[in-house]
Amino acid sequence: MLLRHIALIDDTGSIPVGILTQTCAALQKQALRDLAPIWDIQATVDYFPDVHSIPPGYWPITIMDDIPSMAEGFHKSRDGQPFSVILNDEAWQLTCSHEMCEMLIDPDGNRLIASDSIIPDGGRVNYLVEICDPCGGPQFAYSVNGIPMCDFYTPHYFDPVGSSGVQYSFTGAIRSPRDVLRGGYLTWIDPSDQKAYQANHFGPEIIIREIPNFARATGSLRSKADHLTSNATKKQMLKTFLKKNKIRLQKTLQAPSVHGKSIESEIKKIKSKYRRQKIKEIDFSK
Repeated sequence: MLLRHIALIDDTGSIPVGILTQTCAALQKQALRDLAPIWDIQATVDYFPDVHSIPPGYWPITIMDDIPSMAEGFHKSRDGQPFSVILNDEAWQLTCSHEMCEMLIDPDGNRLIASDSIIPDGGRVNYLVEICDPCGGPQFAYSVNGIPMCDFYTPHYFDPVGSSGVQYSFTGAIRSPRDVLRGGYLTWIDPSDQKAYQANHFGPEIIIREIPNFARATGSLRSKADHLTSNATKKQMLKTFLKKNKIRLQKTLQAPSVHGKSIESEIKKIKSKYRRQKIKEIDFSK
């Protein structure tokens, strides 16, 4: 099983270290407990104070205050290493989960899987592997340590036919192969004409369209698809989700935990015993 390393960087300087480390713990649990058994990949996730502190071999996810819309998401460095930049908004933790999962499964951003077209009689096409996008609507997020993490599809997502009892996404929100949930999208290349197409579910129904200028866009296939995808509806859905969950998230991230207080109490006892022991060791005969 491959082992990869993710670095979380706060370029804004405004996010408390405690929240960053809590987020790393949630991301680590998602990677190890949820992603690894399904996709045969393992990862470490660690917080570093800046890009200069990152050891070689780590793939950074950097949180920034200002990012051009076309620059947010997945990139590759000059030496071919993957990295992501995300916007510091109320959903930055959910976006971190999204980017981490997709970067771990496809670090090059060009992975394709052949399967039957979702268009009737459309033949075989090559689907772009974006494991969070078809179920990327925030309403399908799930909680890890109280922090929202993005749902992701399993390899069965590309099965030719559906079957009862098969897990198509981690949460079970996706119930059939190649389905696209509200707020999500699916991208593919048709080998018959080498054009790229996308099924998006930003409105009441799934709409299939050709992605214009796909061949001329720069960067990896995944970054091309993301940059050329309209997501205004998804952003509105995200605002609604965050509004509903704001109080719960604040309590999760800011309030001291009962577990933490218990550990703190035990540490105080140990310190107290240590001080009493040191006093007993003093030789008063001199």
